[in-house]
Amino acid sequence: MKDVRRRAGRAWVAAAMGLLAASSAVETSAQQTHLVVVGGASGTAEFRERFHEWGLTVVRAAVDRHGLDPADVVWLAERPEMDPLIDGPSRRENIEAVLGELSERAGPDDAVMIVLIGHGTSSGNESRFNVPGRDLSATDFAFLVERFGTRTVVFVNTASASGAFIAEISGPNRTVITATRSPREGNATRFGGFFADAFAGEVADTDKDERVSVLEAFAYARREVERSFEEEGLLATEHALLDDNGDGEGSDFEGEDDLDGALARTVFLSRGGGRVTDAEIAADPELAALYRQRQELEEQIAALTALKDTMDAEQYEAELEGLLVELTLTTRAIREREGGGGP
Repeated sequence: MKDVRRRAGRAWVAAAMGLLAASSAVETSAQQTHLVVVGGASGTAEFRERFHEWGLTVVRAAVDRHGLDPADVVWLAERPEMDPLIDGPSRRENIEAVLGELSERAGPDDAVMIVLIGHGTSSGNESRFNVPGRDLSATDFAFLVERFGTRTVVFVNTASASGAFIAEISGPNRTVITATRSPREGNATRFGGFFADAFAGEVADTDKDERVSVLEAFAYARREVERSFEEEGLLATEHALLDDNGDGEGSDFEGEDDLDGALARTVFLSRGGGRVTDAEIAADPELAALYRQRQELEEQIAALTALKDTMDAEQYEAELEGLLVELTLTTRAIREREGGGGP
């Protein structure tokens, strides 16, 4: 029971830090997300249908739920004839062309999310993502991602044997997620389906701010993968990792000393929008009061977390939960006042 309480306490601290980061960055950002979904070579009809469904879920969620302009969403797949939403075949030359064009078109403050859905392989020191024709290695993708410079990039490889992609692609302003922790985890993965589901519904929105951050999607998918193996009485053959601090080392967030997550919790599938200036805030007394209230709540949460080790665990969790609820409601009120009440 004590272990359960300790885990709950860590979860609330993580949620608090997520709200602090999101509330300080999201409302004043005009960040727009560009999404590229790549469905790789399937090998069998069963996997072809599965990868198609996962890709379709992400694309539909991005446009229908999160408001991305269809022009900012590209879906490449093994069989373009399977769906009118597919923009072309996922051959190497098409992937290179799409990412190259996007690196020229995306704004300096935009975010780019690249999601690979399919199979991966590893031989020697080289890991690859399987596509029709010649595969792309982790090194190939690292070269393509480098073209985005200092823009925020989220690179998600949901394939098997994907763990080595973190070391290759990690860097400043980059979040790298892999379905496996090493190239040796070569079985077909489940992570991609749950990661897609995270953006399609509300269940992954743990801080209840009506959006799903990349960190929330990762945490949900990882948790659901673990649960699915447990329910089937099987030993898990995949263990997802996330790196967003540029050190090339992924975190699983099962320990208390994980160094990743700060960037991933501030990146969303977002259509962007106008920046709210300090002058506009000052001109609206109600909005200004909400911002002051949020700042006070953030300071109270920071003070409380500093006292965590000196407090009774149940008291700490109860007080933190109350502050988090107030912060969530205040953040929601700010977004509604600014005209951004939608996801």
